[in-house]
Amino acid sequence: MSWINAKRRRPAAGYAALLVGLVVVTLLYGFITRQGTAQAEPTTAQQDIANGKALFDANCSSCHGLEAQGTDQAPSLVGAGSAAVYFQMSTGRMPAKEVGAENERKPTLFTEQEILDIAEYVQSIGGGPQIPTPEQVSTEGADTALGSQLFSANCAQCHGFAGAGGALTYGKDAPALTQATSTQIYTAMLTGPEAMPVFSDGTIPPEAKRDIIAYIEATRTEPNPGGFSLGRTGPVTEGLVIFLGGMGFLVLIAMWLTAKRREPWDVAQEKNAERSGTSGTSGTSGTSGTSGTEHR
Repeated sequence: MSWINAKRRRPAAGYAALLVGLVVVTLLYGFITRQGTAQAEPTTAQQDIANGKALFDANCSSCHGLEAQGTDQAPSLVGAGSAAVYFQMSTGRMPAKEVGAENERKPTLFTEQEILDIAEYVQSIGGGPQIPTPEQVSTEGADTALGSQLFSANCAQCHGFAGAGGALTYGKDAPALTQATSTQIYTAMLTGPEAMPVFSDGTIPPEAKRDIIAYIEATRTEPNPGGFSLGRTGPVTEGLVIFLGGMGFLVLIAMWLTAKRREPWDVAQEKNAERSGTSGTSGTSGTSGTSGTEHR
């Protein structure tokens, strides 16, 4: 024991003991924190799902069913995934006011957290495409030129070359992309809402989706070198405007060239009076001459 007491009297021994104590306390704190986090995450997820179910029962079950199994008014959401719910609700298309050919974009009635809770509940009952992370929709480092080519090949036929939208058949239309967020565009490609086809990650990889999003966002701020763009709705609209404007201008010129010069009202009245007097005199002279000849 004497040699231990001797070492304890050395100054370095105190520092070593302090260091060992700090290491032990740090390890214990990390272990306890990890355990608490592991228990808190499932609890938070369960709370979100519970909140989502309560919101779903109050706002969506009347059409989609209490278990999201679908009814004669709305399809089943089992397997639709959180991405489909996020797109429809964040754009205000759901809940729908009435059954129609297509639901149009409108202001949403729910907060972002409420939408995420409902989406999490739908995800829990059947799986499906999930909402992308901020990293997946980030356009940092994206290839805008490649995105333009991909958009022209897969999207421009319906949405127009600049995403201005266009009409489809049976009362449907491809909406304009001018107000869509990056997450909304990504979830639309994943789920194929309304008449849009599904572009899964196997069809268009996540990197390519980011390139397309980058191109769409670039068209919103890119200056138009041609001047007035007419909403960038394409050459058909521009040609129609030129045709109607040109034809209208030519019609106005023709009407101006062929129109008679209208005289002032008082001058016209004087000329009418002179014509009336000349006609009366001519008639009287002719009658008198005829009567005198017959008398002789």
